[in-house]
Amino acid sequence: MPPAIYSAAVSPFGGVDLNVSGRTHVRACPERTCVGCRKRAAKHELLRVVAGEGGCVPDPRGTLPGRGAYLHPDPNCLDLAVRRRAFPRALKAQGALDPGALREHLGAGAGPADRQSAH
Repeated sequence: MPPAIYSAAVSPFGGVDLNVSGRTHVRACPERTCVGCRKRAAKHELLRVVAGEGGCVPDPRGTLPGRGAYLHPDPNCLDLAVRRRAFPRALKAQGALDPGALREHLGAGAGPADRQSAH
């Protein structure tokens, strides 16, 4: 009897994926949790933050050394994280961290309509 052309892979969610190679078609996307709202999101949707020079430093490229925490690029999530004192806990830093550079980064990311209405 000839070998089977298709192989069946059982998904952990109960579905069955049939394909030629036995591999799934969808690539896994790394997920992280926002320290502000505590919701999970794809890593590329969140802003990485590291501790540096007494404050929180935005790391949009994700290349700065050290422990990182992730945050939605939304001022509401930043306010929640500051109120909950999430940055020192997530970054394992002693004392409070100044979110000034992070606020500037999020403010600079506002659209042109938002900047005009603020003036």
